[in-house]
Amino acid sequence: QVQLVESGGGLVQAGGSLRLSCAASRTIFSINDMGWYRQAPGKQRELVARITLGGSTNYADSVKGRFTISRDNAKNTVFLQMNSLRPEDTAVYYCYALWNWSDYWGQGTQVTVSS
Repeated sequence: QVQLVESGGGLVQAGGSLRLSCAASRTIFSINDMGWYRQAPGKQRELVARITLGGSTNYADSVKGRFTISRDNAKNTVFLQMNSLRPEDTAVYYCYALWNWSDYWGQGTQVTVSS
């Protein structure tokens, strides 16, 4: 089992920045695939960014150049640095982990970007 707890969401003006954190309940040295999804009202959940144990990353086209995902294996935490935020980034952001052939999710953190 893996429990994930997100933090760092909030209200920010367009052009601002936020840093999301996702703390895992177990060592993430054993978790190869972690990342962030988001879901806006009335829309499907979409992948924002993912990172492997080796540090390989993937990003949605809409966030490339603005968001950066990273992981601190010693602190069992994954981060999402979000810069140049836009109103269309408004959503609930969910952390996920793929471990032992199962997927685990956090409770979500709200990000609201005002214009």
